[in-house]
Amino acid sequence: MSKYTIRVFTGEVFGSGTSNRIYINLIGTISNSGYQQLKTLTGFWAGSEQTFTVHCKSDIGDLLLVELEAKSPSYMEFIDDEWFCSKIIVTTPEGVSVLFPCYCWMSCSKKLFLRDAAAMLKAEDTAPVLLAHRHENLKRRCQDFKWSIYAPGLPHIVLAESPTELPPEVRFSFTKDKEFRFTLGAAFMKLKLECPVNNTWNSIEDINGLLFEKTKTYEYVQKNWKKDDFFGYQFLNGVNPMMIKRCSEIPENFPVTNDMVKSSLPKMSTLEKEIEKGNIFLCDYKRLSGLQGNEIHKKKQYLAAPLCLLFSTPQGKLIPIAIQLNQEPGARNPIFLPSDSQTDWLLAKIFVRNAEFNEHELNFHLLQTHLLGEVFTVAMMRNLPTCHPLFKLLVPHTRYNLQINIMARHLLVSVDGVFSQFTAIGNESMTTFMKRAASSLTYSSLCLPDNIKERGVEKIPNYYYRDDGLALWEIIFNFVHGIMSFYYTDEAVQNDKELQAWLTEILENGIPENNEAGFPKSFGTVEELSKFVTMVIFTVSAQHAAVNNGQFDFGGWMPNFPSALRCPPPSHKGETTNDSILTTLPDVKTTLNIMAVEYLLSQESSDRYPLGYYPEVLFSEETPQQLMAQFEKALRILEKKIETRNKKLDLQYTYLNPKNVDNSIAI
Repeated sequence: MSKYTIRVFTGEVFGSGTSNRIYINLIGTISNSGYQQLKTLTGFWAGSEQTFTVHCKSDIGDLLLVELEAKSPSYMEFIDDEWFCSKIIVTTPEGVSVLFPCYCWMSCSKKLFLRDAAAMLKAEDTAPVLLAHRHENLKRRCQDFKWSIYAPGLPHIVLAESPTELPPEVRFSFTKDKEFRFTLGAAFMKLKLECPVNNTWNSIEDINGLLFEKTKTYEYVQKNWKKDDFFGYQFLNGVNPMMIKRCSEIPENFPVTNDMVKSSLPKMSTLEKEIEKGNIFLCDYKRLSGLQGNEIHKKKQYLAAPLCLLFSTPQGKLIPIAIQLNQEPGARNPIFLPSDSQTDWLLAKIFVRNAEFNEHELNFHLLQTHLLGEVFTVAMMRNLPTCHPLFKLLVPHTRYNLQINIMARHLLVSVDGVFSQFTAIGNESMTTFMKRAASSLTYSSLCLPDNIKERGVEKIPNYYYRDDGLALWEIIFNFVHGIMSFYYTDEAVQNDKELQAWLTEILENGIPENNEAGFPKSFGTVEELSKFVTMVIFTVSAQHAAVNNGQFDFGGWMPNFPSALRCPPPSHKGETTNDSILTTLPDVKTTLNIMAVEYLLSQESSDRYPLGYYPEVLFSEETPQQLMAQFEKALRILEKKIETRNKKLDLQYTYLNPKNVDNSIAI
């Protein structure tokens, strides 16, 4: 009789333990052990490690799979006490320990089949039992993870109305506590916000009295939001560092002349000379053109589609030098200048900041991180089996993405969500805008080195998002390329049907109506694969951190990042007053609700996994483990470099410090 020692590890988060009876079956190349109960008087409690013995009457051969089944005890016949199993280590009669990763929830309704931690491409899987398991793994996943159309022209989403409907593979340690914290009420309580009876502002100082808990950046924004150099700074290092592009020629619909802007340029210079030097930049919000404003509290709201021209000064500052608030030039669409009255110029900048709000929240944040991350995740679950090396590499970077997106769709972008109730763009225009954004999405725009070159912002000074982002991209690429090179040759890449199917589903469901986006149609080399996988990891980690984590810092002070504007863009100069600015800004209730949302979305989760932190042991081979250690070391070196630089800055750029970047979209 052969004896196997079984070590069972239960997850540490609340609710991981179970009183269910757990049965195990060891499946080998010759036979199996048959179901045997892992008997324990205390059940499997959270954080526990328990040891059991399984006896086999005959030789089962080489151990291939561990099968688990849960059954409710008789006294809890109608209650399924789910169990979060972290891993199982089986020691064979020969003394060899084999790791079987699990890291998912288990109920009485489905059996679990676990493979050992060694990653395996399909071409290398020769045992019929393992090939059958691989096939069944994907067959079941395709049934559990189905695509749903969110809106025509937008990335598809997972078919699930609630986080509780998600299959156990992606629920991880998700708890009701996290779901509760994803509510506006929790944010209101944390910020100690109260809605005043009066819904109108008497002065800007009224806004200051709303909030007691402020970050250092919030206070800096509140102090400097009117200044031109801070307005320009935000295009580089604010919550949306993605809009700014080098201007090689003035657009025909933005007839800025040298006489208009010469007072903002160095003496003896001209607009043409500064364009030639590469010092003139443009932000164009044309995707907002023609959209109708929402109605909030029975009052019409307004949208602009501005063009903003900026100058990079010899002192290394970026300043606005001309703003036109709509796309079509004309007598009722003046070009506002710093030389205009302070109130005219300030209101023009406020309309640009509102356009920034829409581009940031809906395009660069929701579409380009959350929704694309969901596509990457669902395609992975449907096409890459658990033993696939790319699955093992990517699954830590999918943690919570689906849960967060489902809740965001209910809270933020549903018919009665935050965007419908408290933004000028509202629900109908929001969908139109996002379709426009999706149609202009390109592969190169998601690959930071390519994106920086395309926008012509390689040399603009004090662009910390670019500097830190490129450093992170290189570190992630080196790590990914090391892992992929260990498992693949170029030929193996071309012949991996599971891998190619993953890419195909991403293209079909991520950019369904954009055939000119420049995404690869197939993978031909390890290099191509490594770049694409780097893009995926960068998108859901670093890029999400860059556009998410500073929302309350830069948007908590409402005049700097208004979600709605109650008056139309000014059609003439000289008519704006301080009172008309107050009348244009969002009302009190709108401000409070947006502040709460921005605070909520900027918070760290209590169980966050920073980039490079891989507590789940998914690889058993030495090389991937060494590469993970090198990855973490490189991140720590960058962390120190960023912190050294930040000590010299009045306003520190911290969002891409590796310790502030999550492995995945977890909020």
